Amino acid sequence: MDQQATATDNYAELYRQAFERFGALALWSSRPVPNPTPADALAITRGLRVEGNLQSRRLAERIEAACRAGN
Repeated sequence: MDQQATATDNYAELYRQAFERFGALALWSSRPVPNPTPADALAITRGLRVEGNLQSRRLAERIEAACRAGN
């Protein structure tokens, strides 16, 4: 899967993907919310970067880009 941020990236979808793929590894201290806001999505990026691996760091970048783009 291409890890580059795209115009079609949706922060809510990426948020859910982060919990599915990296919840136990990097987001163990967080709980997912059913309808995440951009602030909710940005809040988990630190955990993805600090506690995760290279793939979770790339996902954090995509979440940040999607939030900046308003997607």
